Amino acid sequence: MSQDVQGTVAEGFEGVREELTAFLAGERDDPGVQLVAYHHGRRVVDLWAGEGISGNSLTSLFSITKGAAHLVVALLVQEGVLDLDREVASYWPEFAAEGKDRLTLRELLEHRAGLVGIPDEGFTTAELADDRLIAARLAGQKPLWEAGGGYGYHAFVIGALTGEVVRRVTGRSIQELYDERVREPYALDLHLGLPEELEPRWREVRPLLPTPEEAQALAARAAAPGSPPYIAFNRSAPEPTDLVALGNDRRVRALGPTSLGGVGNARGVAGMYAAAISTLDGRSPLLTRETAALFGGLRTPGPDLVTGGDDHFGLGFEYLAGRHPFLGEHCFGHSGAAGSLGFADPSSGVAYAYTRRRFAFPSIVGASPENGRLAESVLRAATTV
Repeated sequence: MSQDVQGTVAEGFEGVREELTAFLAGERDDPGVQLVAYHHGRRVVDLWAGEGISGNSLTSLFSITKGAAHLVVALLVQEGVLDLDREVASYWPEFAAEGKDRLTLRELLEHRAGLVGIPDEGFTTAELADDRLIAARLAGQKPLWEAGGGYGYHAFVIGALTGEVVRRVTGRSIQELYDERVREPYALDLHLGLPEELEPRWREVRPLLPTPEEAQALAARAAAPGSPPYIAFNRSAPEPTDLVALGNDRRVRALGPTSLGGVGNARGVAGMYAAAISTLDGRSPLLTRETAALFGGLRTPGPDLVTGGDDHFGLGFEYLAGRHPFLGEHCFGHSGAAGSLGFADPSSGVAYAYTRRRFAFPSIVGASPENGRLAESVLRAATTV
Protein backbone atom coordinates (compact mmCIF):
# COMPACT_ATOMS: atom_id res chain seq x y z
CA MET A 1 0.00 0.00 0.00
CA SER A 2 1.11 3.57 -0.55
CA GLN A 3 1.36 5.90 2.44
CA ASP A 4 2.86 9.36 2.64
CA VAL A 5 5.62 9.63 5.20
CA GLN A 6 5.29 12.85 7.17
CA GLY A 7 7.83 14.66 9.34
CA THR A 8 11.46 15.70 9.11
CA VAL A 9 14.99 14.32 9.01
CA ALA A 10 18.27 16.13 9.57
CA GLU A 11 20.80 16.49 6.78
CA GLY A 12 22.53 13.17 6.22
CA PHE A 13 19.56 11.12 7.48
CA GLU A 14 17.51 11.26 4.25
CA GLY A 15 18.11 7.53 3.76
CA VAL A 16 16.02 6.79 6.85
CA ARG A 17 12.96 8.40 5.25
CA GLU A 18 13.64 6.44 2.05
CA GLU A 19 13.86 3.18 3.99
CA LEU A 20 10.58 3.83 5.82
CA THR A 21 8.87 4.82 2.58
CA ALA A 22 10.07 1.64 0.88
CA PHE A 23 8.83 -0.52 3.74
CA LEU A 24 5.38 1.06 3.76
CA ALA A 25 5.06 0.68 0.00
CA GLY A 26 5.18 -3.09 0.45
CA GLU A 27 2.56 -3.28 3.23
CA ARG A 28 -0.95 -4.48 2.47
CA ASP A 29 -2.42 -3.05 5.71
CA ASP A 30 -1.95 0.34 7.36
CA PRO A 31 0.43 -0.30 10.30
CA GLY A 32 0.28 3.29 11.64
CA VAL A 33 3.92 4.00 12.50
CA GLN A 34 6.21 6.55 14.12
CA LEU A 35 10.00 6.59 13.85
CA VAL A 36 12.24 8.91 15.88
CA ALA A 37 15.99 8.94 16.46
CA TYR A 38 18.47 11.09 18.35
CA HIS A 39 22.20 11.36 17.74
CA HIS A 40 24.28 12.64 20.65
CA GLY A 41 21.22 14.33 22.12
CA ARG A 42 20.01 15.96 18.87
CA ARG A 43 16.77 14.77 17.28
CA VAL A 44 17.68 13.78 13.73
CA VAL A 45 14.65 11.73 12.65
CA ASP A 46 10.98 12.50 13.36
CA LEU A 47 8.69 10.62 10.97
CA TRP A 48 5.20 9.15 10.96
CA ALA A 49 2.63 7.64 8.60
CA GLY A 50 -0.83 6.12 8.73
CA GLU A 51 -4.50 6.91 9.17
CA GLY A 52 -5.09 9.16 12.17
CA ILE A 53 -1.39 9.16 13.13
CA SER A 54 0.76 12.23 13.77
CA GLY A 55 4.04 12.67 15.56
CA ASN A 56 2.01 13.69 18.60
CA SER A 57 -0.31 10.66 18.67
CA LEU A 58 -0.13 8.24 21.59
CA THR A 59 -0.59 4.49 21.52
CA SER A 60 -0.13 1.52 23.85
CA LEU A 61 3.50 0.40 23.94
CA PHE A 62 3.29 -2.93 25.76
CA SER A 63 6.76 -4.19 26.78
CA ILE A 64 8.58 -1.01 25.85
CA THR A 65 7.30 -0.12 29.33
CA LYS A 66 9.91 -2.48 30.80
CA GLY A 67 12.65 -0.20 29.50
CA ALA A 68 11.23 2.78 31.40
CA ALA A 69 10.81 0.70 34.56
CA HIS A 70 14.32 -0.66 34.47
CA LEU A 71 15.85 2.71 33.74
CA VAL A 72 14.56 3.65 37.20
CA VAL A 73 16.14 0.50 38.64
CA ALA A 74 19.43 1.34 36.92
CA LEU A 75 19.38 4.81 38.50
CA LEU A 76 18.81 3.33 41.96
CA VAL A 77 21.64 0.84 41.49
CA GLN A 78 23.90 3.63 40.25
CA GLU A 79 23.17 5.61 43.42
CA GLY A 80 23.72 2.66 45.76
CA VAL A 81 20.08 2.49 46.84
CA LEU A 82 19.79 -1.03 45.42
CA ASP A 83 22.46 -3.75 45.48
CA LEU A 84 22.35 -6.17 42.56
CA ASP A 85 23.95 -8.97 44.55
CA ARG A 86 21.65 -8.74 47.55
CA GLU A 87 18.88 -11.31 47.89
CA VAL A 88 15.43 -10.14 46.83
CA ALA A 89 14.03 -11.59 50.06
CA SER A 90 16.24 -9.28 52.13
CA TYR A 91 14.22 -6.40 50.70
CA TRP A 92 10.93 -8.31 50.43
CA PRO A 93 10.73 -11.10 53.07
CA GLU A 94 7.57 -12.73 51.70
CA PHE A 95 9.45 -13.52 48.49
CA ALA A 96 11.57 -16.15 50.27
CA ALA A 97 8.80 -18.78 50.07
CA GLU A 98 9.16 -21.96 48.00
CA GLY A 99 12.94 -21.93 47.68
CA LYS A 100 13.37 -18.37 46.39
CA ASP A 101 15.29 -17.10 49.42
CA ARG A 102 18.67 -16.98 47.67
CA LEU A 103 17.61 -15.33 44.41
CA THR A 104 19.46 -12.02 43.98
CA LEU A 105 18.19 -8.81 42.44
CA ARG A 106 20.66 -9.36 39.59
CA GLU A 107 19.13 -12.77 38.87
CA LEU A 108 15.62 -11.34 39.05
CA LEU A 109 16.54 -8.72 36.43
CA GLU A 110 17.92 -11.54 34.29
CA HIS A 111 14.47 -13.21 34.29
CA ARG A 112 15.79 -16.17 36.34
CA ALA A 113 13.11 -16.23 39.07
CA GLY A 114 10.92 -18.86 37.39
CA LEU A 115 7.80 -16.83 38.30
CA VAL A 116 6.42 -16.21 34.82
CA GLY A 117 2.77 -16.50 35.90
CA ILE A 118 0.17 -18.54 37.79
CA PRO A 119 0.00 -22.05 36.27
CA ASP A 120 -3.49 -23.06 37.32
CA GLU A 121 -5.58 -19.92 37.04
CA GLY A 122 -3.62 -17.04 35.54
CA PHE A 123 -4.58 -13.38 35.95
CA THR A 124 -7.64 -11.38 34.98
CA THR A 125 -7.15 -8.19 33.00
CA ALA A 126 -7.91 -6.16 36.13
CA GLU A 127 -5.18 -8.06 37.99
CA LEU A 128 -2.66 -7.52 35.17
CA ALA A 129 -3.26 -3.80 35.57
CA ASP A 130 -2.26 -3.91 39.26
CA ASP A 131 1.46 -4.39 39.95
CA ARG A 132 1.04 -4.73 43.70
CA LEU A 133 -1.54 -7.50 43.34
CA ILE A 134 0.69 -9.39 40.87
CA ALA A 135 3.63 -9.13 43.26
CA ALA A 136 1.58 -10.34 46.22
CA ARG A 137 0.29 -13.37 44.32
CA LEU A 138 3.72 -14.34 43.02
CA ALA A 139 5.60 -13.90 46.31
CA GLY A 140 4.38 -17.26 47.62
CA GLN A 141 4.44 -19.02 44.25
CA LYS A 142 6.68 -22.03 43.60
CA PRO A 143 8.98 -21.26 40.64
CA LEU A 144 8.59 -23.23 37.40
CA TRP A 145 12.32 -23.96 37.46
CA GLU A 146 14.99 -23.62 40.14
CA ALA A 147 15.16 -19.96 41.08
CA GLY A 148 18.41 -18.49 39.76
CA GLY A 149 18.93 -21.37 37.33
CA GLY A 150 17.70 -21.09 33.75
CA TYR A 151 15.99 -17.98 32.49
CA GLY A 152 12.74 -17.24 30.70
CA TYR A 153 10.86 -14.11 29.71
CA HIS A 154 8.64 -12.92 32.58
CA ALA A 155 6.54 -11.12 30.02
CA PHE A 156 3.56 -9.92 32.05
CA VAL A 157 5.09 -9.78 35.53
CA ILE A 158 8.76 -8.72 35.64
CA GLY A 159 7.93 -5.06 36.28
CA ALA A 160 5.69 -5.98 39.20
CA LEU A 161 8.46 -8.08 40.76
CA THR A 162 11.25 -5.52 40.39
CA GLY A 163 8.75 -2.79 41.27
CA GLU A 164 7.96 -4.41 44.60
CA VAL A 165 11.66 -4.39 45.47
CA VAL A 166 11.79 -0.70 44.60
CA ARG A 167 8.70 -0.03 46.71
CA ARG A 168 10.08 -1.90 49.74
CA VAL A 169 13.32 0.12 49.64
CA THR A 170 12.08 3.59 48.67
CA GLY A 171 8.45 3.53 49.79
CA ARG A 172 7.46 4.66 46.30
CA SER A 173 6.36 2.97 43.09
CA ILE A 174 8.42 2.80 39.91
CA GLN A 175 5.66 4.84 38.24
CA GLU A 176 6.11 7.65 40.76
CA LEU A 177 9.89 7.65 40.52
CA TYR A 178 9.79 7.51 36.73
CA ASP A 179 7.48 10.51 36.59
CA GLU A 180 9.59 12.54 38.98
CA ARG A 181 13.05 11.67 37.70
CA VAL A 182 12.59 10.94 34.00
CA ARG A 183 9.30 11.90 32.38
CA GLU A 184 8.63 15.29 33.97
CA PRO A 185 12.16 16.78 33.75
CA TYR A 186 12.31 16.03 30.02
CA ALA A 187 8.57 16.50 29.26
CA LEU A 188 8.48 13.02 27.70
CA ASP A 189 5.43 11.58 26.01
CA LEU A 190 5.94 8.17 27.57
CA HIS A 191 3.51 7.63 30.42
CA LEU A 192 3.30 4.90 33.06
CA GLY A 193 -0.30 5.79 33.78
CA LEU A 194 -2.07 7.88 31.15
CA PRO A 195 -4.00 10.85 32.57
CA GLU A 196 -7.62 11.12 31.48
CA GLU A 197 -6.99 14.50 29.83
CA LEU A 198 -4.55 12.89 27.37
CA GLU A 199 -7.01 10.23 26.20
CA PRO A 200 -8.05 12.24 23.08
CA ARG A 201 -4.49 11.84 21.74
CA TRP A 202 -4.51 8.06 22.24
CA ARG A 203 -5.07 5.79 19.23
CA GLU A 204 -6.38 2.28 19.72
CA VAL A 205 -4.24 -0.74 18.94
CA ARG A 206 -5.35 -2.68 15.88
CA PRO A 207 -5.10 -6.46 15.39
CA LEU A 208 -3.02 -8.33 12.88
CA LEU A 209 -4.97 -9.15 9.72
CA PRO A 210 -3.27 -12.41 8.76
CA THR A 211 -3.44 -14.18 5.43
CA PRO A 212 -4.68 -17.78 5.61
CA GLU A 213 -1.07 -18.94 5.45
CA GLU A 214 -0.06 -16.63 8.28
CA ALA A 215 -3.01 -17.75 10.39
CA GLN A 216 -1.99 -21.36 9.86
CA ALA A 217 1.60 -20.58 10.90
CA LEU A 218 0.41 -18.82 14.06
CA ALA A 219 -1.82 -21.75 14.98
CA ALA A 220 1.11 -24.11 14.57
CA ARG A 221 3.16 -22.01 16.99
CA ALA A 222 0.52 -22.09 19.75
CA ALA A 223 1.97 -23.01 23.14
CA ALA A 224 1.06 -26.33 24.73
CA PRO A 225 -1.12 -26.14 27.87
CA GLY A 226 0.98 -26.00 31.01
CA SER A 227 4.17 -25.03 29.19
CA PRO A 228 6.22 -21.99 30.27
CA PRO A 229 5.04 -19.84 27.33
CA TYR A 230 1.43 -20.87 27.96
CA ILE A 231 1.75 -19.67 31.56
CA ALA A 232 3.87 -16.60 30.80
CA PHE A 233 1.40 -15.23 28.26
CA ASN A 234 -1.53 -15.91 30.57
CA ARG A 235 -3.15 -18.60 28.44
CA SER A 236 -4.02 -20.47 31.67
CA ALA A 237 -6.51 -17.79 32.74
CA PRO A 238 -10.25 -18.54 32.37
CA GLU A 239 -10.23 -15.78 29.75
CA PRO A 240 -6.81 -16.06 28.10
CA THR A 241 -5.23 -12.66 27.50
CA ASP A 242 -5.80 -11.05 24.12
CA LEU A 243 -3.00 -8.53 23.67
CA VAL A 244 -5.04 -6.20 21.47
CA ALA A 245 -7.82 -6.04 24.05
CA LEU A 246 -5.25 -5.59 26.81
CA GLY A 247 -3.65 -2.63 25.04
CA ASN A 248 -7.05 -1.06 24.48
CA ASP A 249 -8.22 -1.43 28.09
CA ARG A 250 -8.56 1.93 29.87
CA ARG A 251 -7.75 0.39 33.28
CA VAL A 252 -4.38 -0.77 31.97
CA ARG A 253 -3.62 2.61 30.41
CA ALA A 254 -4.67 4.47 33.57
CA LEU A 255 -2.59 2.41 36.01
CA GLY A 256 0.45 1.89 33.77
CA PRO A 257 1.60 -1.54 35.00
CA THR A 258 5.35 -1.62 34.56
CA SER A 259 5.57 -4.79 32.46
CA LEU A 260 3.15 -3.81 29.72
CA GLY A 261 0.98 -0.75 30.45
CA GLY A 262 2.98 2.19 29.10
CA VAL A 263 1.42 4.64 26.65
CA GLY A 264 3.37 7.05 24.50
CA ASN A 265 4.87 7.80 21.15
CA ALA A 266 8.22 7.41 19.41
CA ARG A 267 9.26 10.91 20.45
CA GLY A 268 8.81 9.96 24.10
CA VAL A 269 10.59 6.61 23.84
CA ALA A 270 13.57 7.96 21.86
CA GLY A 271 13.76 10.98 24.16
CA MET A 272 13.96 8.72 27.21
CA TYR A 273 16.82 6.70 25.75
CA ALA A 274 18.58 9.88 24.59
CA ALA A 275 18.35 11.25 28.13
CA ALA A 276 19.84 8.00 29.43
CA ILE A 277 23.09 8.29 27.43
CA SER A 278 23.39 11.87 26.13
CA THR A 279 23.31 15.47 27.25
CA LEU A 280 19.70 16.48 26.60
CA ASP A 281 17.99 19.79 27.35
CA GLY A 282 21.18 20.92 29.06
CA ARG A 283 21.11 18.00 31.49
CA SER A 284 23.88 15.44 31.90
CA PRO A 285 23.15 11.82 30.89
CA LEU A 286 21.03 9.97 33.44
CA LEU A 287 23.38 6.98 33.39
CA THR A 288 27.14 6.91 33.66
CA ARG A 289 29.04 4.95 31.03
CA GLU A 290 29.73 2.32 33.66
CA THR A 291 26.05 1.88 34.54
CA ALA A 292 25.02 1.76 30.89
CA ALA A 293 27.62 -0.95 30.25
CA LEU A 294 26.49 -2.88 33.33
CA PHE A 295 22.83 -2.96 32.29
CA GLY A 296 23.61 -3.55 28.61
CA GLY A 297 25.56 -6.48 27.26
CA LEU A 298 24.66 -10.15 27.34
CA ARG A 299 23.76 -11.60 30.76
CA THR A 300 21.72 -14.64 29.70
CA PRO A 301 23.56 -16.81 27.15
CA GLY A 302 21.67 -19.81 25.86
CA PRO A 303 17.98 -20.55 25.33
CA ASP A 304 15.09 -18.60 26.82
CA LEU A 305 12.75 -21.16 28.42
CA VAL A 306 9.68 -19.10 27.45
CA THR A 307 10.37 -17.68 24.00
CA GLY A 308 12.77 -20.36 22.75
CA GLY A 309 15.16 -17.69 21.50
CA ASP A 310 18.80 -17.38 22.48
CA ASP A 311 20.87 -14.73 24.30
CA HIS A 312 17.87 -12.63 25.30
CA PHE A 313 18.69 -10.30 28.19
CA GLY A 314 21.04 -7.87 29.81
CA LEU A 315 19.87 -6.60 33.21
CA GLY A 316 16.18 -5.79 32.83
CA PHE A 317 16.73 -4.70 29.23
CA GLU A 318 16.91 -6.91 26.16
CA TYR A 319 20.28 -7.76 24.63
CA LEU A 320 19.94 -6.37 21.11
CA ALA A 321 23.42 -6.63 19.58
CA GLY A 322 23.07 -10.36 18.92
CA ARG A 323 19.91 -9.78 16.88
CA HIS A 324 21.24 -6.61 15.21
CA PRO A 325 25.03 -6.87 14.74
CA PHE A 326 25.31 -3.22 13.66
CA LEU A 327 24.57 -2.18 17.27
CA GLY A 328 27.20 -1.82 19.96
CA GLU A 329 27.75 -4.61 22.47
CA HIS A 330 26.35 -2.50 25.32
CA CYS A 331 23.25 -1.29 23.51
CA PHE A 332 20.24 -1.57 25.81
CA GLY A 333 16.50 -1.28 25.18
CA HIS A 334 13.30 -3.24 24.89
CA SER A 335 10.83 -4.27 22.22
CA GLY A 336 7.07 -4.38 22.61
CA ALA A 337 4.04 -6.18 21.20
CA ALA A 338 2.61 -4.85 17.94
CA GLY A 339 6.22 -4.46 16.76
CA SER A 340 7.61 -1.49 18.68
CA LEU A 341 11.25 -1.07 19.70
CA GLY A 342 13.29 1.46 21.66
CA PHE A 343 16.98 1.47 22.52
CA ALA A 344 20.07 3.46 23.42
CA ASP A 345 23.39 2.62 21.76
CA PRO A 346 26.16 4.29 23.78
CA SER A 347 28.87 3.42 21.26
CA SER A 348 27.22 5.45 18.47
CA GLY A 349 25.27 7.95 20.57
CA VAL A 350 22.04 6.86 18.87
CA ALA A 351 18.68 6.63 20.64
CA TYR A 352 15.97 4.97 18.52
CA ALA A 353 12.23 4.42 18.78
CA TYR A 354 9.71 2.86 16.44
CA THR A 355 6.05 2.33 17.22
CA ARG A 356 3.29 0.47 15.40
CA ARG A 357 -0.43 0.81 15.88
CA ARG A 358 -1.27 -2.49 14.15
CA PHE A 359 0.26 -5.82 15.14
CA ALA A 360 2.87 -7.25 12.79
CA PHE A 361 3.55 -10.76 11.52
CA PRO A 362 5.37 -12.85 12.65
CA SER A 363 6.43 -10.88 15.74
CA ILE A 364 3.24 -10.87 17.79
CA VAL A 365 5.15 -10.14 20.99
CA GLY A 366 8.39 -8.35 20.15
CA ALA A 367 9.93 -6.02 17.58
CA SER A 368 8.59 -6.33 14.04
CA PRO A 369 11.02 -7.39 11.28
CA GLU A 370 11.31 -3.97 9.64
CA ASN A 371 13.09 -2.63 12.72
CA GLY A 372 16.30 -4.21 11.44
CA ARG A 373 16.40 -2.24 8.20
CA LEU A 374 15.11 0.96 9.81
CA ALA A 375 17.53 0.92 12.75
CA GLU A 376 20.45 0.03 10.50
CA SER A 377 19.64 3.00 8.25
CA VAL A 378 19.80 5.28 11.31
CA LEU A 379 23.14 3.83 12.45
CA ARG A 380 24.54 4.05 8.92
CA ALA A 381 23.64 7.74 8.72
CA ALA A 382 25.03 8.41 12.20
CA THR A 383 28.47 7.10 11.19
CA THR A 384 28.69 9.45 8.20
CA VAL A 385 27.52 12.81 9.58
